[in-house]
Amino acid sequence: MTLRSVTVTLFFKILLTILLCIGFTTAKGTKYVTCGSVLKLMNVDYNVRLHSHDIKYGSGSGQQSVTGTDVKEDGNSYWLVKAEYGKQCTRGRPIKCGDIIRLEHTGTKKNLHSHLISSPLSGKQEISAYGDYKGEGDSGDNWQLICETDFWEREDSIMLKHMDTDAYLAVSGRTYVSPLGQIEVVGDYSPSNRHVVWKTMEGLFIHPADFKAHHYEHTEL
Repeated sequence: MTLRSVTVTLFFKILLTILLCIGFTTAKGTKYVTCGSVLKLMNVDYNVRLHSHDIKYGSGSGQQSVTGTDVKEDGNSYWLVKAEYGKQCTRGRPIKCGDIIRLEHTGTKKNLHSHLISSPLSGKQEISAYGDYKGEGDSGDNWQLICETDFWEREDSIMLKHMDTDAYLAVSGRTYVSPLGQIEVVGDYSPSNRHVVWKTMEGLFIHPADFKAHHYEHTEL
């Protein structure tokens, strides 16, 4: 990693922290999740937020671990909404139901990822965070957004289907001893279960009609 890339990454982290601390004037028309939004996702069944940190699995892929946390204020639960692998999306464009997206962990620049490897606690499918310092990984980072409206609305309940394996992002309910109290996040093949359903929570949402000016709405739900 070059000094320039380290500086850019540090600047982004500082900027994000400042934005989350000071907040912004509420803008009209920001009911949608848009490309470039930074958000938290909460599992409806277990009330835990999708979380990652620079800690690797001790088994399986050995990639960066992904868990669920019930700590609302945890800064390691923010994810950047991006286009599918190999593509770019227009900043501020509302995400359509059925779109293929990636979620980049803002703290480590790695993408939400899965593959045909067993998860450490339940033996279901492992969910990890994967990629380089530029936020680039591979097709295993692609997830299809499943929702019931035309576009991803912030109040929607959604599912995320992994494109390479057809597994759904889920929570197993198994708890890790370390990190203490965090819950296992897995891929599950049963979309009828509530533990595959997620909702948008806190975040920074780019105004869809004003993305060129980089206008944001900050919400704490």
